[in-house]
Amino acid sequence: MKKTVFATAIAALASSFAVQAAAPMLYEEAFAREEEKLIIQSPIAGIQNSLWFDYRIDVTEAQKELASDLRRASDIEDQRDAWEEYGVELRKERFHYIEEMAERGYRMGTVTVEG
Repeated sequence: MKKTVFATAIAALASSFAVQAAAPMLYEEAFAREEEKLIIQSPIAGIQNSLWFDYRIDVTEAQKELASDLRRASDIEDQRDAWEEYGVELRKERFHYIEEMAERGYRMGTVTVEG
């Protein structure tokens, strides 16, 4: 009996992953995922000031709001709105942090490797 219940649970879990994998990703979600890759992981010039902490707090708040919005989403349009708002918020906060640090004389570094 236990083996049957366990096997059924595994099959249900596997099928739920298959359904999620088969569902196409929304454009807004793809945009937001690309913005997530650009989240700044360490402070510009290594300076941990109030701007850095504000940026990290804003990113965390955006992530929490996305989770909340997705839980409350009742249709595909609500999901699209949640993902779009999240991606735009991440971009806005990143640019704001970079601009504020640039005003203080600290630039965001970029490394280019040519082959």
